[in-house]
Amino acid sequence: MIVVMKPDATEEEINEVEEKLIDLGFSVHFSQGVDYTTLGAIGDKSGVDPRELEILNEGVAKVTEISEPYKLAGRNFHPADSVIEVGDVKIGGEEPVTMAGPCAIESREQVETIAEYVSDHGASILRGGAFKPRTSPYSFQGLGEEGLKYMRKAADNNDLKMVTEVMGKSQVGLVSSYADILQIGSRNMQNYNLLREVGKTDRPVLIKRGFSSTVKEFLMAAEYVMSEGNEKVILCERGIRTFSDETRFTLDLSVVPVIKDESHLPIIIDPSHSTGVRDKVIPMARAGIAAGADGMIVEVHHEPENAKSDGPQSLRPPQFAALMDQVKQINETLTREPVKA
Repeated sequence: MIVVMKPDATEEEINEVEEKLIDLGFSVHFSQGVDYTTLGAIGDKSGVDPRELEILNEGVAKVTEISEPYKLAGRNFHPADSVIEVGDVKIGGEEPVTMAGPCAIESREQVETIAEYVSDHGASILRGGAFKPRTSPYSFQGLGEEGLKYMRKAADNNDLKMVTEVMGKSQVGLVSSYADILQIGSRNMQNYNLLREVGKTDRPVLIKRGFSSTVKEFLMAAEYVMSEGNEKVILCERGIRTFSDETRFTLDLSVVPVIKDESHLPIIIDPSHSTGVRDKVIPMARAGIAAGADGMIVEVHHEPENAKSDGPQSLRPPQFAALMDQVKQINETLTREPVKA
């Protein structure tokens, strides 16, 4: 439930409500607006009469019960959009953010070359995998910590932040020591032990939607992270599995405005993994930004024909440069504010 305090509520009245909620067994989440304070009560509300809170003191404006299970990720507790700050990079702000780089870190020279190029053409975050979840156990699995070191150095040399995937609880500490953003891949979106573990860190967490997951399940994954105290969550639509087989997956662009309505968390799109085809990446990236996405994560490789992972969907450097020019034009043309009915 949510307790909304009046604009003139005193600190003592707010503290009294907080203490009462704690006594009732709730954990309390604060949201501060321009002229109001909201206390979100998280926990089992059975047996609690909201009227008991409404008459607690003169500072209480109203008490509202929330039916959605995603309390922290939903807009009811947090009406304003969240902006996730990663150093000087703001995800969810006025400008869409681009995360770009190779699917897998293959060598020091490879990641340095790609990092320099994507930085020069407008990317602010370097993406790449040091640990790779592959369908086949015989495919390239990544360089591990060596890859993390190469990636961190390349990011620092080119004034980029760094996002990379963590695949299990045992890797969280190691990856956190190198990465600015921890990525949860689609296969791990419902690995609840892993979600809780990254929720205990101070690193922003990028969650990719599972390819058979509903919006509710997607937001509940975010809820797991946030329930551990880490509210810096970024959602990523990376394509869902449908009957269509013209592309690797189907990029569900309709989920962007749906998430914007249901949640305050920023959402980006992944046109590379969703399409799996190089010449389809740019059109879907343009469409995602036009739909209101807060950014994109794309794969770029200077020699995709020799890539050890996902070469067919990796943009060549000139294609990435063209995409960045087009995205800039789209963002300048369209307002990012939703049109109200």
